Amino acid sequence: MSFGYQVLGFGSGGGAAPYDISYTVVAGGGGGAGMGGAGGGGGGLRSSVTASGGGASAETVKTIDPGVALTIAVGDGGSGGTAGAGPGGIGSASSISSSEITDVDTVGGGGGKYPQGLNGGCGGGSGFSCTTAGGEGTANEGYDGGCSYNNIPPYASSGGGGTGEVGENAPGTTQGGQGGQGTSILITGTATYYGGGGGGGTRQGGSPGEGGQGGGADGEEASPGIAGTDAFGGGGGGAGHEGHSGLPGGAGGKGVVLLRMPTSSYSGTSTGSPALSIDGTDTILTFTGDGTYTT
Repeated sequence: MSFGYQVLGFGSGGGAAPYDISYTVVAGGGGGAGMGGAGGGGGGLRSSVTASGGGASAETVKTIDPGVALTIAVGDGGSGGTAGAGPGGIGSASSISSSEITDVDTVGGGGGKYPQGLNGGCGGGSGFSCTTAGGEGTANEGYDGGCSYNNIPPYASSGGGGTGEVGENAPGTTQGGQGGQGTSILITGTATYYGGGGGGGTRQGGSPGEGGQGGGADGEEASPGIAGTDAFGGGGGGAGHEGHSGLPGGAGGKGVVLLRMPTSSYSGTSTGSPALSIDGTDTILTFTGDGTYTT
């Protein structure tokens, strides 16, 4: 598979030529709300391969001179909402930064919350009633969270927004909304979804919403919320509500940063222990924690 890389050879001064690096940066997902609460939004996504979140086109690859240190930050997922309808936490940002390029920053996913989901890379869902819309996503990173059904038992809540689509409104009093789907990215050579929203929870007797493809966790009926998937920036699932017993929401999944470059140019110098893989003539580094890569 070709990504259009071009190594330009050596300049008149004899130094190594700059080369292109493609990237995908996914922030940490938002946490799901507690006690029959809404799903958390997926972490915001920016990518130079396939597409960016929120329906945006792929960004331009970075052309970088050898010897430049790229600093990689991988955002944690937001905390799950406390028992008793506590709001889910907002995920942390992920980024690539250096002195030679314009930084690539993403926004953490918004937490699910009653009455209105929190804003983020993807918006958190709104819980219990639809007096307000879901949390707002960030332009070119993700979509809004959904809106819950009216405040009628069993209090179905909405799904968190994903990087690929809006979180689903709760379809009725007994059905939680699905988390928005993530965005399919081809940076590893295999299409992989990132940044799915968490599903909405319900009270006992309802049907919770499924998590969005790309690490979003399912909502729950009478159990604590499920955590979003780490290394995908998935939103946490909304908790169930068993009688009048409050249950905690699911935490958001940790983000990820991926870099792709020609193997002929790969320096082999990194920190943070990124996973290394090969696809054709290219090398891919997958950072699931903070680190650096020196070109």
